[in-house]
Amino acid sequence: MSKPSLPQGTRDFGPDVVRKRNYIINTIKAAFEVYGFEPLETPAMENLDTLMGKYGEEGDKLIFKILNNGLSDPKNIDKAKLAFENVLQGKNDKHLTERALKYDLTIPFARYVAMNHWQLTFPFKRYQVQPVWRADRPQKGRYREFYQCDADVVGSTSLLNEIELTNIYDSVFATLGVAVEIKINNRKVLAALAEICGGADKITDITIAIDKLDKIGIDKVKEELLQRGLQQNQVDIITQYLDLSGDNFEKLEKIKNLLSASETGIKGIEALTYIINHPAASSLKNKLVIDFTLARGLNYYTGTIFEIKALDAQIGSIGGGGRYDDLTGLFGVPNVPGVGISFGVDRIYDVLEELKLFPQAVHSGTQVLFFNLGEAESNKSFELMQQLRSKAISCQLYHEQAKFDKQFKYAEKKNIPFVVMIGSRELENNVCNIKKLATGEQVSLPLSELGDYSFS
Repeated sequence: MSKPSLPQGTRDFGPDVVRKRNYIINTIKAAFEVYGFEPLETPAMENLDTLMGKYGEEGDKLIFKILNNGLSDPKNIDKAKLAFENVLQGKNDKHLTERALKYDLTIPFARYVAMNHWQLTFPFKRYQVQPVWRADRPQKGRYREFYQCDADVVGSTSLLNEIELTNIYDSVFATLGVAVEIKINNRKVLAALAEICGGADKITDITIAIDKLDKIGIDKVKEELLQRGLQQNQVDIITQYLDLSGDNFEKLEKIKNLLSASETGIKGIEALTYIINHPAASSLKNKLVIDFTLARGLNYYTGTIFEIKALDAQIGSIGGGGRYDDLTGLFGVPNVPGVGISFGVDRIYDVLEELKLFPQAVHSGTQVLFFNLGEAESNKSFELMQQLRSKAISCQLYHEQAKFDKQFKYAEKKNIPFVVMIGSRELENNVCNIKKLATGEQVSLPLSELGDYSFS
């Protein structure tokens, strides 16, 4: 029998890890709820044609396709063989695969809105916390199965939505104690850059190349742009664009000069200016930065785009999103604008772990361990334990009668902060001994007062 293993790019999560992940997710959910977002869930898999063509050339390659069931049926073998040949040539074939694991939460959400728009009240604000899958090369901070936490608003073009989403990012990372840069750009600015470099059809080539800037550097980006058919003078304009520097207001002045001939570009600049000048921007705890190198190579973005970078950890983006003003049009329901953001839970976990930012309370689920010191004693302990549980105090009774040392070691290994000891003498006198393991402090208390004791 082969040794048990996991698929590459996936992980098991033990109790300690799950508690830490729940701390992150619950912090994010709390912010979503405060801002009026409602929960939603969609299936793990979608029809293949729902996903394909929505993420750009690079994204489509990373979609996990699911083989049709019943391929072993002799009636289907010949069709499956022919379909497999088509797949090897880069084509999709319904005889081999019709479904896929979802790549992100945004496209399934757009599909949901398109199917249910007639019964939704707009603007519709939803949040979603679920796993997604990408056939990526696993590495630190990049997994094939990972969780996303998304918040989206559809049915509104108001830039107040972008302001609120910026503040959600700021609030969550301030609560988690992670210093970040909230980077913004606008796809209209990138569309204008494409216009002055030969036409709107160039935007995909330009954004795919620019999106790799942090990974491959400016020289490789130039090479890729030339390989994608741009001329040297066009690459020079893009280089000038990528070299724009200064504070937010200086960058806005410089980009106005570069894109002054483009009406589309001016609209993008106006949107960025609105966000930067809004009163809420001055009260952010984290830095809001206009970054014209930010491209986010997903084809469905049409306006403001976001990316979050942790300042004190070497890891990729830990959040991102943007405006998509006709995403549901892909599903036959046009003119439903939207904007959304996403949190990368797995990368945020890695950052908190690296910077040791998880609160001590996260490390323990059980607050109190009752020692098992005999049958009558454990029966009384169980009765008291149920009283504490009714007050939402997490506790457990050691599973068997054992020496003190063994039960103390169990509590220490499980990071249980308090132990309650009721021996025969304590039972006779209706008292218990409570010990706080972190300090060694011990008190004796009447059993009737145990429910009022502060286990903190």
